Amino acid sequence: MPTPKQRVLILCTANSARSQMAEGLLRHDFGDRFEVESAGARATLVRLEAIAAMREIGVDISGHRSKSVDEFAEVTFDRVITVCDNAREACPVYPGHTTNRMHHAFDDPAALEGTEAERVAEFSRVRDQIRAWFREIFG
Repeated sequence: MPTPKQRVLILCTANSARSQMAEGLLRHDFGDRFEVESAGARATLVRLEAIAAMREIGVDISGHRSKSVDEFAEVTFDRVITVCDNAREACPVYPGHTTNRMHHAFDDPAALEGTEAERVAEFSRVRDQIRAWFREIFG
């Protein structure tokens, strides 16, 4: 009998870039093992650069939407992964959520100002770092 999938919540400040890419990567690369959601301390919009960076590797996150962590207040997760220091500090931990928390602070690609190509390149760089970390810990 197959092992049930673990439920994972990935958190970042605005749920617009790093957590969105992380959700797409974890679902794409390890979807047989994990049921994945992402959220932020506040909801905004999914960055177009994140969608473009993920499209480069054949992962479509264009249907994702930015969600507030409050949407998951009553949901239990097996793991909570924070991908920025601000989310680690700002996102609440609800009773019963999980004690299995993981953290890695990735650079915020949305902080880069520049041409569209430069911004997408920065999102792609961070995407590759997230993917490498996931492969290291889950591979």
